[in-house]
Parts: sequence; C-alpha cells; structure tokens
Amino acid sequence: MDYITKYAPFLVKYSHVVAALFLGYLAAKYLNNTRIQSLSADDEHSRAKRRSGKPKDDENWVNGGQQLAKANPAVNNEEEYQEADHDCLEHEDKTPQIPYKGDNYPEEEMLERSRRFYEEMNKRRSIRLFSDRDVSLEVIKNVIKTAGTSPSGAHTEPWTFVVVRDTRVKRELREIIEDEERMNYQRRMGDKWLNDLKKLKTTWQKPYLETVPYIIIIFKQVHSISADGQKKPHYYSEISVSISAGILLASIQNAGLVTLISTPLNCGPKLRELLKRPPNEKVMMLLPIGYPTDDVTVPDLKRKPLDKIMFLV
Repeated sequence: MDYITKYAPFLVKYSHVVAALFLGYLAAKYLNNTRIQSLSADDEHSRAKRRSGKPKDDENWVNGGQQLAKANPAVNNEEEYQEADHDCLEHEDKTPQIPYKGDNYPEEEMLERSRRFYEEMNKRRSIRLFSDRDVSLEVIKNVIKTAGTSPSGAHTEPWTFVVVRDTRVKRELREIIEDEERMNYQRRMGDKWLNDLKKLKTTWQKPYLETVPYIIIIFKQVHSISADGQKKPHYYSEISVSISAGILLASIQNAGLVTLISTPLNCGPKLRELLKRPPNEKVMMLLPIGYPTDDVTVPDLKRKPLDKIMFLV
C-alpha cells in the first residue's frame, strides 16, 4: 500500500471509481459472451431446421407447397425475407402455360451453327478508338431487346438500359467519369493494377465517350414498385443483370459493332442524377457502342484453351 501511495496516489484517492469501472468491465464482458452464445445457438438451430427440411413446431410455420419462414416477428434476416413474400405465395398462381416449341436442328447443322457462332464471338475485342460514324437507332433497339431476353431471378427482369445519344449529356457524362478515373489512377489503384493495365494502353482519359454515337448505361434494379405502390423484391439482381450484359455483348458483336465494358467506379450517384434515374437503380456497367476507327489496333492477347476452362466429369 505504501508503494501504491507513493507512486500512484490517484489509485488510492479514486479507488472506488477504479473498482466500479473494473466491475462494469467484467459485467459487460459477461453479457457479451452470453449474447454470442445465444446467437450461436440460434444460428445452429436455424441450420438444423434447414437441414431437416421441415419445421419442428408445425403450428408456428406456414406451408405453401414448400417450407416457408417462421411466422413470428423475431426472426433472422433470411426468415424475415421469406415471410415478406408469404402473401404472394399463399395465392394460387394464375400465369397461363403455353407449349414450348424450340428449333430442333440435325446434329450436323447444330455443330456447324455452334462453330460459326463461336468464330464470330472469338473476333470480339474491347475497342477504345471509336469512329463518329452514325449507327441506326433501330439496331440499338434490337440489341437491347435481345439483352432483355435474358433469364432473371423469378422473372423480375431487374435491368434498365439507358441509351445516351445527346451531345450535351455525353459531355457531362465524360466529365463525371474522368474526374473519378483520374482519382482512381492517381490514388486508388495500386501499382499491380496499373501495371496489369499497361498492355491495354488505357488511361483515365475517355475521349471516346464524346465520339461514339451511343452509350448504353446498364442499371440494376435492387427492387421495383408495383402498381399499388408496394415494394417488389428482386432476386439475384446482380447475377441476372450480368447475364443480360453478356447477351448484349454477343448481340452487339453479331450486329457488326464494337464496344467496351466499363465499370465507372464511384460514379453511380452522379450518373443516376444526370440520367434522372430513381434511387432503386444502381449503375453496373457502361458501354460505348459504334464502329472502330480505320487505324485501330488491339493487343495481341490469347484466350485460354478449352482444356483450361472446361472439365468433363
């Protein structure tokens, strides 16, 4: 005690405060450990229910041809998300069913068609030097209609394609993107990333955004609003929109045009404001579309061979 009094007199003077703080720390640690154990037990219980394929307590569950969420407000996120859709599932679906009649080619023709399509897609390259040559708007409409045939989670079709051809809007769009790209190249991207981009001869400057006849900005809809004003959830929206973008790329190549996939980092809110899109839409990709210049070149890159991307089991 003499040692403490000599070298740490404040501990003696405020010993009751120190003791209270220490006891408070022990109590908080005990409560936190208890909460973690409780959450772990709840999580294990939820996993056990999912593994079993059926609920233990039937009267607390709702079944609509499949196991749904526990009907109680104190549920985890997954159960709460499922419960939000319960009203939709408890009514019989009235969607009419129609016969499907696809093309049934002879095997020889099927092989030839698949080979020709591969050869066409294998010519696709990302282009950064565009001509100002005009493109028919009908062609742009057709490639977007083709992208709209993509599958989507629960057929929610969570995509919006904004086509920009107005000169003023293209100029403003370029300014927004170059401001952010300059920051990306100068501060945000690491040396490894910048070094990997050297072979593509790309910089933060995007003059083609004012040269091309059209720019397509792809938005993903995180949800939509129904006719009665209710929020309608979209499932796997990012995957669905990505598949649609792939079909769009193939359609652009098939039409004899070129493009470049751009992901405008940190530009989403400004682009959404410029293009007057609602808050439920988020920018995913930007594609300038047109013809290449006569003197355009591309890096001599090789694609992976089939035995590196396909494995037969």
